[in-house]
Amino acid sequence: MGACQWERTLPALSCDFNARFLAHLNGLGLDACTPRILTGGRSNHVWRMGPLVVKLYLQDGNNPLFANDPECEMAVLRTLDHTGMVPHLVRAGCFEGHHWLAYSHLEGGPWQDGTAAVALLLGRLHAQPVLAGLPEGANGSAMLGAQAEDILARCQAGADLRPLRPVGDVPPTPDKSLIHGDPVPGNLVAHRGRLTLIDWQCPKMGDPAEDLALFLSPAMQVLYRGAPLSRDEAESFLAAYPNRPVVARVQALLPWFHWRMAAYCLWQAEQGGSQDREAMRLELAALQSISPSMA
Repeated sequence: MGACQWERTLPALSCDFNARFLAHLNGLGLDACTPRILTGGRSNHVWRMGPLVVKLYLQDGNNPLFANDPECEMAVLRTLDHTGMVPHLVRAGCFEGHHWLAYSHLEGGPWQDGTAAVALLLGRLHAQPVLAGLPEGANGSAMLGAQAEDILARCQAGADLRPLRPVGDVPPTPDKSLIHGDPVPGNLVAHRGRLTLIDWQCPKMGDPAEDLALFLSPAMQVLYRGAPLSRDEAESFLAAYPNRPVVARVQALLPWFHWRMAAYCLWQAEQGGSQDREAMRLELAALQSISPSMA
């Protein structure tokens, strides 16, 4: 897990639960004697336990944009194990109603620079065979707009962003692929000269442009890396991505992706996120730079 700029807002686990869970892992032959909490996400509890990372899923289906599905994560880790794009899944199970999994720890840190390498990794991912059973991603401007409207309906100040809805129509693509669904800097681990994608709890069969837009998102970059991508970094990323029609597609859909992310940041801000309002302003500024009349 990478260091995240968001404050950690996960509910605390009781000492008794922790002790029972660690005893359960030890009983399975996993070395859980010296766990160290890893920070970086809002969805689940994660520990470093010797050569392993152990993730305990919390049962919270409230997030309107990023799912938290252990079955999907396990399916992807098993399917892509041979590719080197994911960590090696060691064990998975359920304890007192909570799913958990253990995978090999990667010696390294969160991605910081070199956008071309990220583009090539995502290009490899999007060329993988179709994986059955995953949810469908938002595909086309109509679906992105509906998703943003759903998020704004959950916000007290949702009416402030509705007039900024982009205009026009970008139809769905029939060329869907396996997408990560959250390829932000904290979910990209740089180690031994390569990049690996972690935190696969929201993969989809969808438009690969969604992964590109999430990586380009100024909100996601500032919250996980501390700064948005520079113009040169963004251009290098798009130039290195191997599928040119997808690049053209993400450029056409960027107003919709910025509007949806602004809605999501507003929702997070109203949940108590101290930096999400600034992240929202970055998304709205990016939207305005593309469609000055809309923001």
